[in-house]
Amino acid sequence: MKRSSTPSPARSPSTSASPSPAIAENRTLAVMARIQALWSSLGPVGQRIAKFIMDNPREVVHMSVSEVAERTGSSEGSIVGLCKNLGATGFQQIKIALAQEIVQPVQFIHEDLEPGDRAATVIRKIFQSNVQTLHDTQAALDAEALERAVHLLRSAERIEIYGIGSSATIAEDAHYRMLRIGLNAKVVVDSHIQAISASLTTPRVTVLTISHSGSTHETVTATRLAKEAGASTICITNLGKSPIQAYADVLLYTMARETHFRTEAMTSRLAQLAIIDVLIACLALSDYDNAVHTLRQTFDVLSLKRY
Repeated sequence: MKRSSTPSPARSPSTSASPSPAIAENRTLAVMARIQALWSSLGPVGQRIAKFIMDNPREVVHMSVSEVAERTGSSEGSIVGLCKNLGATGFQQIKIALAQEIVQPVQFIHEDLEPGDRAATVIRKIFQSNVQTLHDTQAALDAEALERAVHLLRSAERIEIYGIGSSATIAEDAHYRMLRIGLNAKVVVDSHIQAISASLTTPRVTVLTISHSGSTHETVTATRLAKEAGASTICITNLGKSPIQAYADVLLYTMARETHFRTEAMTSRLAQLAIIDVLIACLALSDYDNAVHTLRQTFDVLSLKRY
């Protein structure tokens, strides 16, 4: 029951690179994982180049862009374009990332469940897949983008958080966490109220939208309305092209894969929660004394709820 829409290499690693040279040493570029996530949007030539890279990473490390172009029947420009789509500055950065993958290979362990799997097998597959999702999301998360998100949230008079379906619970968790550190935030998970509230935002409002696909009509519409009203917009979404990206000032990417039995509603939430954890921690650290004071105050209030 395995999916066959994308190549399934036996091994694929997490490596390091970033579109920004200033933070290149501090971030990782999961080349294979990004190829998988962007596969459907690469086009025939891009897919041919990507498959060659995935099938021959050890060779590619020692090849020039001209040699890869010759082996794949493509142009040097197409190869550079693919590298930029993957988040690298060029072919050289992809080679560096692949070299690091070869030194520390990480196996693709996003295995699908089979009808005959016993409990022990289900436990192993799901836990390993969840761990890999967190590793991949860490590799995809841009530190500079996170810092911009923190700045927009801290400078806003009000924060609105949108999420629909499985993302609604993540939106509500983000709302709760922001209240605990003293931020003026509200969560909206009803699509009609989202549209009304978004249209009434102003440049003093920052909107945080959570959408795994980035293609849910309701959240895309709400984010667009907020953007048109002048609000700053941040979106937590899965890596890959999606309509919501056109209306986001800041994008924070997850790397969660779907399988036949495990849909986005499962793995994506772990990745989204991890990003929310990082975002809340950075927000608290950006105004440490006030955050600690508010946390203590709200802890005292919540203690009244406990025996």
